[in-house]
Amino acid sequence: SENGTRCVLSSSSEFPEGFFTPQERRDGGIVIYFIIILYMFLAVSIVCDDYFLPSLEIISECLGLSQDVAGATFMAAGSSAPELVTAFLGAFVTKGDIGVSTILGSAIYNLLGISAACGLLSSVVSRLSCWPLFRDCLAYTISAAAVLVMISDNRIYWYESASLLLIYGCYILVLCFDIKINQYLMKKFSPCCTCFTKAIEENAEQQPLVGWRDESGPLIRQQSRTDSGIFQDELDYSHLSTSLHRLDEISEDHPNVFTMPEADMKRILWVLSLPIITLLYLTIPDCRRQFWRNWFMVTFIISAAWISAITYVLVWMVTIAGETLGIPESVMGLTLLAAGTSVPDTVASVLVARKGNGDMAMSNIVGSNVFDMLCLGIPWFIKTAFITTSGPIEVSSSGLTYTAISLICSVGFIFLAVHLNGWKIDKKLGTICLILYLVFTVLSILYELGIIGNNPTRVCGN
Repeated sequence: SENGTRCVLSSSSEFPEGFFTPQERRDGGIVIYFIIILYMFLAVSIVCDDYFLPSLEIISECLGLSQDVAGATFMAAGSSAPELVTAFLGAFVTKGDIGVSTILGSAIYNLLGISAACGLLSSVVSRLSCWPLFRDCLAYTISAAAVLVMISDNRIYWYESASLLLIYGCYILVLCFDIKINQYLMKKFSPCCTCFTKAIEENAEQQPLVGWRDESGPLIRQQSRTDSGIFQDELDYSHLSTSLHRLDEISEDHPNVFTMPEADMKRILWVLSLPIITLLYLTIPDCRRQFWRNWFMVTFIISAAWISAITYVLVWMVTIAGETLGIPESVMGLTLLAAGTSVPDTVASVLVARKGNGDMAMSNIVGSNVFDMLCLGIPWFIKTAFITTSGPIEVSSSGLTYTAISLICSVGFIFLAVHLNGWKIDKKLGTICLILYLVFTVLSILYELGIIGNNPTRVCGN
């Protein structure tokens, strides 16, 4: 710190050096970086669509999970694998602190940015339920408040990091008894939920999920919450895999990934993505095919590892490209890097939102943030309880007050926006979330640059 100006490390210090010199990048080499960035986006999309989501479906089917619980647990954990890897690297390798831009940018992008993408990029209007969104928002608010209290004194003790694990354990416990809790709340507050219940039933009659039997009459699901049902074992529902990927005949094997699409544009993308398709085919068992169906956990773990590796390369390329273009570090952390680390969450949420599974998409969005708090707790606990047992570890908590206000406001705004929009994901909600995200991002950038508040920053050494 010098004359009230906070010094932050350059983002590129966390990555290897690029394969071009700064001058070569400015002379046109940056085009190669943008090509790699686009290819990494395509790779993440293929991993999520062909391997990660199908394995998630089978896991949820075996465990009998509803779509929102699956989104808040396995889907959130898999798509947040890059954050977990980054947290371990920051704690044990780079010794990096928890910066304002990392917490603030990722959290707000996850809540508002991905919600905007789900609304604007999906042509299907998805209905939402009150309880799953309220449950996940409450869990995230509690976990975020716990992290903010922990770093307020710039020290993390073992019992503080253990409390994060305890909070996440309680969250999982609530999810285990989720249907019973929801039924109790529906009975307790039935006057408040009557209108929404009718809207869900009307939507179920008008737009049943793919694979549901049309001749079974109105789909009033009284055995579980109003938004659940695609992961049930009753005869009136098809297998889970028909609900997202339209595998209408479970006895028929899934087409090979090397089958060329019929549409011209899809053929071009298929040819361009053939190297990554081949690499993934050789390293990940395709659990959509009957031969590999029982290997779904292996598919889930390896696809999550691939997502982490691809995201690492993506963020690396984005960081170097941002520095070449002269984008300030604080702006990078709040925009490009926040979006880059959340690419798996964005792709997975948009894919399931396009299938009409709004609760799974929203639970993944908020549940990923809850899991991110756990990502901080695990390396902190390991380091304080087993490695640095002599005392606490030091972290940076600059901008704590503004971070707390922004996180709480973003959670409140997303809940209020969904409520005012009639509990559905559509283009109207996407536009509202996009505007809110831009407002929060601009205010955060102005704060990081010291234009508002009293928190100017500069890159160390500059």
